[in-house]
Amino acid sequence: MAQADIDEGLYSRQLYVIDHDAMRRMGKADVLIAGMRGLGVEIAKNVILAGVRSVTIQDEGVVQWRDLSSQFYLKEADLGQNRALCSEKQLSSLNVYVRVSAWTNKLDEDFLSKFQVVVLTNSPLEEQLHVGAFCHSNNIKFIVADTRGLCGQLFCDFGESFEVRDTNGETPVSAMIAHISKDNPGIVTCTDEESHEFTDGMFVNFSEIQGMTELNSYGPIEIKVRGSYSFSICDTSNFSEYVKGGVVTEVKQSEILSFVTIRDPGLVEMTDYGKTQRHLSLHLAFQALHRFTQKYSRAPHPRSQAGAEELVAITKELCKDAKFDELDEDAVRQLSLVASGDLAPVSAFIGGLAAQEVVKACSGKFTPLRQWLYFDALECLPQENDGVLSEDACAPRDSRYDGQISVFGSAFQDKLKKQNYFLVGAGAIGCELLKNFALIGLGAGEGGNITVTDMDSIERSNLNRQFLFHSKDIGRLKSEVAAESVKEMNPYMNITAHQNRVCPETEEVYTHSFYSNLDGVAAALDNVDARVYLDQCCVRNKKPMLEGGTLGSKGHTLVVVPHLTESYGPSTSGGQKAIPICTLKNFPHRIEHTLQWARDQFEGLFKQTAENVNNFLSDPTFVDRTVARGDVEAVEILEGVYRILGEEWPQNWADCVSWARRQWETLYNNQIKQLLHCFPRDQVTSSGLPFWMGAKRCPDPLTFDTNNTTHMDFIVAAANLYGQIYGITGSRNRADIQSILQGVKVPEFTPKSSVKIAVTDQELKEENEERKEEDKVKLEMLKEKLSKLQLKDQSFRMHPQEFEKDDDSNFHMDYIVATSNLRAENYNIPTADRHKSKLIAGRIIPAIATTTAAIAGLMCLELYKLVQGHQKITSYRNAYINLATQYFVLSQFICFIITSFHMYSEKSVLKLERHSCEMFSSNLRFIYNFIKINNAYGIYSKKLFYTLMED
Repeated sequence: MAQADIDEGLYSRQLYVIDHDAMRRMGKADVLIAGMRGLGVEIAKNVILAGVRSVTIQDEGVVQWRDLSSQFYLKEADLGQNRALCSEKQLSSLNVYVRVSAWTNKLDEDFLSKFQVVVLTNSPLEEQLHVGAFCHSNNIKFIVADTRGLCGQLFCDFGESFEVRDTNGETPVSAMIAHISKDNPGIVTCTDEESHEFTDGMFVNFSEIQGMTELNSYGPIEIKVRGSYSFSICDTSNFSEYVKGGVVTEVKQSEILSFVTIRDPGLVEMTDYGKTQRHLSLHLAFQALHRFTQKYSRAPHPRSQAGAEELVAITKELCKDAKFDELDEDAVRQLSLVASGDLAPVSAFIGGLAAQEVVKACSGKFTPLRQWLYFDALECLPQENDGVLSEDACAPRDSRYDGQISVFGSAFQDKLKKQNYFLVGAGAIGCELLKNFALIGLGAGEGGNITVTDMDSIERSNLNRQFLFHSKDIGRLKSEVAAESVKEMNPYMNITAHQNRVCPETEEVYTHSFYSNLDGVAAALDNVDARVYLDQCCVRNKKPMLEGGTLGSKGHTLVVVPHLTESYGPSTSGGQKAIPICTLKNFPHRIEHTLQWARDQFEGLFKQTAENVNNFLSDPTFVDRTVARGDVEAVEILEGVYRILGEEWPQNWADCVSWARRQWETLYNNQIKQLLHCFPRDQVTSSGLPFWMGAKRCPDPLTFDTNNTTHMDFIVAAANLYGQIYGITGSRNRADIQSILQGVKVPEFTPKSSVKIAVTDQELKEENEERKEEDKVKLEMLKEKLSKLQLKDQSFRMHPQEFEKDDDSNFHMDYIVATSNLRAENYNIPTADRHKSKLIAGRIIPAIATTTAAIAGLMCLELYKLVQGHQKITSYRNAYINLATQYFVLSQFICFIITSFHMYSEKSVLKLERHSCEMFSSNLRFIYNFIKINNAYGIYSKKLFYTLMED
């Protein structure tokens, strides 16, 4: 698959998680998924959305009542028919680029040899051993996934030599250099703008160093961290003296991993560090289940005490062979009691993890599971004071909920049907939650209801992970289509679709009476402010809230229980850390700075000024209201209005091109010359150090060249956008534009000695104070000029441009990319392609279906507890996961360490680590880094919840 063949419109959000090269490798992979119960179809759905070449689904079995508890593409009318054939059509509709076919025969070696990845679900042990051995010897990646009630199992064997090209998928770490010592080892000190993010064992490259230039071509060097701003490298004692400058950047290292076959004992990965012993016990208990099933041709009967004791006895025999003497017998008994169950949330979680392993196997991206993983949510079972479930209460009833009834009983199912829940958001997580709600029967009975609200319409980029939507739905409202889709999954669902934002303006709709009729709220939102407001509504109305979020391969869940747990909490300053104004205006040193500057240019030139003009033309009080905002801001606004209605008003397309050319000269030549006039290249500070060093990169003016593609990209985009706000039709014809440019006269520029440029935001503030009198005079002149403006057409209005990153025809991203990269060229900053520019400037949240499915599954496991009314705080879990590295923290509410994110430092994390057990210290590090990264996107709470484990 060539990069040009990757449908970036469809895969745009996923490409920020799985890069183009990894996607091309995935596009060559043929995957077999055996078993089309709930777990199998979940894996297939996620893998097809991810974009492999083909998926073959295999199943010899027919649809049974219990399958409907977790298999979302099966209907009651399908009973008795082959599961794979019944699922093929709907799976095929998920992604036009993936060939989907069904196979209803047995798995033989000739058939298996056609695939690069084989996944077995809910399969007998003999089949796992045989297929596993064949795959291992033939270099076929092999995955086993299984769910039994509230427990799940996952195994991976990617062969004896598997290359991981990128272990974590994170952007390479980089930092500006302040000093490098001549020593053995040499000590690199980074600028003190912010602490570096390097870790021991990383490899780095150096560039742009002046003086100790040997390092610029030295090659990857392993480092050892010395502190928050320093690390050691190789022997630099014989290198030249360091003078100034330099950038250090992480070099990603591939790894070769070796896997053993499923017959061999392997490592067990933890998903809940409070259950270490239980998961080791489950490793043997699942093997015992296979023996039990082989003996009786069935799983233990639901809630059968005799079956449970027999399973414990079989497990004890296995313990002797394995020389394991710390068996958790209670966990084995509980597994037996629920083993016949089939739960949608568990399938969603394990299915999300398993599908991510398929992605790793196909792409070489991210670290695979090594090699066993066990998961259980046995704390979802009724608490002691709720009584003991009987075999009769959990017996099958020829009901679509039989797989769930066998775990929780029929009374609980009746309770689920009567629930009234409010789901806010019908995007990626919202779709997955609605799928689970339909399968478990939430609100699907008399008196029950789901209210879902989302004001957005479906876009093409949604189809890659919001699986309830298809191409035919583009342009329709998400909430309406989602409601229709889940009604097809479960026709008994009672669901109401709204298109409202949940905010203070809609409190007349979502009143106290509305909340009073609810049993709970689920938040599937993508920003902090909306979450905080919804949390406040739940606290005020004493309603529980389930909350979850994702960022690429990472995700989190939070459950808020009235009078029991912490609430989500207020937000003081969610969102991206502000870049200092002076850094943006004059001293950028990262591509993020130039992209933010480009976005600010777009907003100022093509949106805000046009809106101000329209307000001026339609509102007689506009000038007075603007003056009330302060002299500095008022001058800037009114100057823009006067300029755009006066001397810069274009009469035709040629005038728009002329404006764009003069704008180019101002931004990339004149302003740089003025900056260098104020701060020459050899400028020194009061302490005698070079002014242009560290984070201050000395710029160079650019010279316009019509043969330079980026120069012309700017002219084309800027001229068209300028024409659009005036209602003038533009053109993409570069030959015609170049012809117009030949006649444009660009004024000569001479730097002025009277101009002062602030180096810090504090200096800028002080300069504004000093200019107060000057601004007052300017303001009076502007008011007078504007009062005399006479328009020929009194009905004239401008057309402000609302930034839209996903429309490639509107010139918005064309302008951002060219504007940013020219600025980067000024300052010798590595440029960014359109893909990366869209991510940063468009503030896109990377997303992938696997993480979304897993997070929604965990949220619904907490829902089970809420519906039952669990009152033990130790029953509930908050989760932090990273599927890229198979890292899981499912934490209990035992001891909270709560702090404002913006006051939290790495030092305090390290301090906490010293007072924690070694196992938990890594959890702290993960959560700290996870939220530190994700908070930049403004989607996570300002609070960090660090929970100590019972042990």
